[in-house]
Amino acid sequence: MQQLHIGINLGFATLRPGVSDEEMYRNELDIAVLADKLGYDSVWAVEHHFEDYSVCPDNLLVLAHLAGRTSRILLGTAAVILPWNDPLRVAEKALMVDTISGGRLLLGVGRGLSRKEMVPFRIPLEETRDRFDEAAPMIFEALETGVIEGAGPYYPQPRAVLRPRPRGTFHGRRYCVAGSPDSVAMAARLKAKMMSFITKPVPDLMPTFTRYRELYEREHGEPAPPIALSVNMYCHEDDELARERHFEYVTRFFMANVEHYEMAGEHFKGLKGHERYAANAEYFRSIGLEKAANDYAAAALYGSPERILGQIEAIRDVLGDFELSLAPSFGGMPYDQARASLELFAREVLPKARSMRRGPVRVLA
Repeated sequence: MQQLHIGINLGFATLRPGVSDEEMYRNELDIAVLADKLGYDSVWAVEHHFEDYSVCPDNLLVLAHLAGRTSRILLGTAAVILPWNDPLRVAEKALMVDTISGGRLLLGVGRGLSRKEMVPFRIPLEETRDRFDEAAPMIFEALETGVIEGAGPYYPQPRAVLRPRPRGTFHGRRYCVAGSPDSVAMAARLKAKMMSFITKPVPDLMPTFTRYRELYEREHGEPAPPIALSVNMYCHEDDELARERHFEYVTRFFMANVEHYEMAGEHFKGLKGHERYAANAEYFRSIGLEKAANDYAAAALYGSPERILGQIEAIRDVLGDFELSLAPSFGGMPYDQARASLELFAREVLPKARSMRRGPVRVLA
């Protein structure tokens, strides 16, 4: 039985007054190097543009830098947002990072959601589904064959042989951010691991996870790979202090998330491929953002090492096979607190949590 894969996710936010972009980058990258030394399995970098919520316009560039500063940790994109990137360039850069890192790249892709980011890229929200569905198969095929081509309509690509050549298969290293029904279906079709950012308790998300597993098993004749969960985490020996700090910082992060994605807005209504987000927006408006923030905070990992171990075990008991990516710095949390939390988790939680993985889950008779 393989061990539970546990990595970290870099957020690149500047949600604390007086923190410059340069200072933020230095600290985020130092946390990644620390995670390598502490024995975490992977480090993931987001792609976001323009706002304090998150500033990482090229996560493959970040991972190329980290390839030279780390020795063993896997390097993941969470995710490359395909409508903002030409498929040929994504494939080229992915092959380059994989080559210079000695095969450590995990390639996660997504379609994006923020209108505030789409507008400067001149991409209408209603095009993102079709753009993603066209680009993702092109890229994943190119990573296997070293050749990329496509018939369009968004990315008409003449056949091109890529260099550097693929050094090995990306099967088992494909990830797809998925929450909407269409994204879940595409993740299964692409034979990619489903990546989910936890916004509510895992039991509430099980219908989506089970649907992915059904589609994957039906498409490929084998059990789906582990569900990849990304979740905020704050660990401190003082359980009450941990709760207090966690709720402060994660609430600030949640409110920035709602503002960045306009999650309570009306603009998702009637938008093809965004029905789930329209329903979520209506839900947020009905219960109020304060309750939504508290629910989000309660679904994350926080507290003493003992409490967090119990929370991970509870996820395992409901979900079965999964991977875990921890966001250690969020909501303007001081970096010394984030580092201390990461170190305590590595010392007291990581060794025990690794034994919690279960085998593949079959859902079809």
